[in-house]
Amino acid sequence: MSTLRFLRGCALLAVLLTTVAIAATAPRPPNIIFILADDLGYGDIGAFGQKIIRTPNLDRLAAEGLRFTQHYSGNNVCAPSRCVLMTGLHPGHAFIRDNRELKPEGQFPIPADTVTLPKLLRAAGYTTGGFGKWGLGGPGTTGVPLKQGFDHFYGYNCQAVAHNFYPTHLWDDERHIEIGNAPFSAHQKLPPDADLAAPATYASFTGKVYAPDLINEQARAFIRAHQSRPFFCYVPTTVPHLALQIPDDSLAEYLGKFPDPPYDGSRGYLPHQHPRAAYAAMVTRLDREIGRLLDLVKEIGLDRDTLWVFTSDNGPLYDRLGGTDAEFFNSHGGLRGRKGSFYEGGFRVPTIVRWPGHIAAGTSSDRVSGFEDWLPTLLEIAGATARTPAGLDGISLVPTLLGQPQPPRPFLYRESPGYGGQQTVRVGDWKAVRQNLRPRPAGKAAKAAPALAPGTVKTELYDLARDPTETTDVAAQHPDVLARLEALLAAQHVPSADFPLPALDRRR
Repeated sequence: MSTLRFLRGCALLAVLLTTVAIAATAPRPPNIIFILADDLGYGDIGAFGQKIIRTPNLDRLAAEGLRFTQHYSGNNVCAPSRCVLMTGLHPGHAFIRDNRELKPEGQFPIPADTVTLPKLLRAAGYTTGGFGKWGLGGPGTTGVPLKQGFDHFYGYNCQAVAHNFYPTHLWDDERHIEIGNAPFSAHQKLPPDADLAAPATYASFTGKVYAPDLINEQARAFIRAHQSRPFFCYVPTTVPHLALQIPDDSLAEYLGKFPDPPYDGSRGYLPHQHPRAAYAAMVTRLDREIGRLLDLVKEIGLDRDTLWVFTSDNGPLYDRLGGTDAEFFNSHGGLRGRKGSFYEGGFRVPTIVRWPGHIAAGTSSDRVSGFEDWLPTLLEIAGATARTPAGLDGISLVPTLLGQPQPPRPFLYRESPGYGGQQTVRVGDWKAVRQNLRPRPAGKAAKAAPALAPGTVKTELYDLARDPTETTDVAAQHPDVLARLEALLAAQHVPSADFPLPALDRRR
């Protein structure tokens, strides 16, 4: 070998060794654990004002991270809210805009070519896992998790099956697995002669295996198995969505702590002898599972390498459905509206972000933000900003998370064909709400806010700075503001053949 070739070989070896050394010391993109509660209200956890239900681990997340006090879910019900989260598109542009069940199991599917957050993170080198409730495409459709970017999924594919916390089966990737529970409907009521005070009356509304426990075990196993490389662990839990079902060991903490008359099932979903205690226990058990995730991440040495996000898919249930009692717990945090509404209580949700060493502990932000913002935010945190699709409605929250100045959001828009058809847009502290955009089926009107006369479309205007509970419509006093927001309402709605809003679509 000539001296020149030898020297070139040495130089090449040195370059390779340097490259390996740089790769070994390059900062690892953070793991992402995204926990999505189901129908958890703005005021349901201690860090957002809850006084009765214990949530020590969520309160710890808040104490060690940042609270978003004006964060909005993707929509006012389950599936379309999740579609906004997965795609970064607001409901006027997103594919799924309302809940729609398909038989025999599952919901209306997102298309195969949908650009989703897990697809983008997987392309950036993340291992992706989902554990809980999906709701964006039933078995065998284009929308199943494994076709939308997840390497592994375990839980409920279908939102309707998820009404029961003791189901007969769950899904492990695309395998239907029996979990050992006998079949029974999650939609029953007691006969008129039932003894409401007898525990035996409620004995048939439980099972052997509590599905959230299995799902949480799978989430922890995923983290252990993939701790050597960046992972995205998405945990869309079914808690505390109906029915009211909780193992006795958790229920015991709240029995006898407050007045708690039995619920007979007459407002839908399963009866419960102690409905208030059951609801509180479900939230506290969810909090316990979050504590177990926190402990695991610390145990395997990834605490400072993990970003946590906790939020909810929409507001708490209205009081005419099921046995939950939002008024008793102040689940809505004093805000007007419940699930299905675009008043604040229907879609402003408790939101916490924790990232040790990056996000200042014990901080809060009143920045107006929404689910569409998470896709660009998480891609930027993952070092994959270049993969952010063009045309998103989301705006990265990274400057706010890191305590840096950030211009306010120009506007936040929502629409839904459900509950009579609605739109809302917020610009600064001004908020417009419009209803009656789609006729309601007979018997449905009672579930939502009081309806206007048939065919009437009126835009309400609220000044949230002076009127955070939306008590006074000031549209007549501010016609210029109203006109500006109505122009946004018109511009942001792109008609959908699958989820029409007739009062808007016929104007196009």
